[in-house]
Amino acid sequence: MASIVITGSASGIGAATAAMLREAGHQVVGVDVAGAEVCVDLSSAAGRAAAIDGALTRCGGRIDALVLCAGLGATHAPEKIASVNYFGVSELLDGFKGALEAGTMKSVVVVASVAATHGEWEGSPLREAFLAGDEEKARALCAATGHAAAAYAASKHAVVCDVRRRAAAWGARGVRLNAVAPGAVETPLLQQSIADPVVGKATAAFIPPLGRRAEPAEIAQVIGFLLSDAASYVHGSLLVVDGGIDALARPCRF
Repeated sequence: MASIVITGSASGIGAATAAMLREAGHQVVGVDVAGAEVCVDLSSAAGRAAAIDGALTRCGGRIDALVLCAGLGATHAPEKIASVNYFGVSELLDGFKGALEAGTMKSVVVVASVAATHGEWEGSPLREAFLAGDEEKARALCAATGHAAAAYAASKHAVVCDVRRRAAAWGARGVRLNAVAPGAVETPLLQQSIADPVVGKATAAFIPPLGRRAEPAEIAQVIGFLLSDAASYVHGSLLVVDGGIDALARPCRF
């Protein structure tokens, strides 16, 4: 039985992943704002520190695998999206690294988004603020845009960059680190977007090339694969699981 920490465990992809891993016999420590073993708000540094301390205490200081799924969609304030979606991942990666090195599976999956693959972020001051760990500047830049969708895409792009730039150092310590990029998934997050007066109509109208949206369990199965020995040589990768959205938008960029 492995000890696995999952953020965003109370709903959507995180809940489906937690259920799948518990059914397989693993101990899962969920982290979320409510309905989890560790209830915290990842939008603040204090909440992130509490998440690390709470999970480590419940796991006895050793974590076998980690799934960072918590995130906010484009219906939230841009600056809060920045804090949760990027710093709620990056700081937890830092905080759990030693415990993962002491674990058995030594595997991490970060849930990003297909939005991470869209847009031109090379040289972007916002991306650089994220990657420099400057939360105050990243929040200010996101707030200045006034566009939650842009903050969401930037945060997800930056978090994939953070995963990839850690690959060499983490791999040398025997810890595999990967990301998945879901598209449209039938989750409460998607329903919030559909109900939003600004982005709702476009969100509801768009259907991926496969002709349907994903179920959370379908993304969970991919996460389970990346955590497992079947993916023992997969490291530093972004696995797009979007029903063909990225291929539709960028057929010759991969």
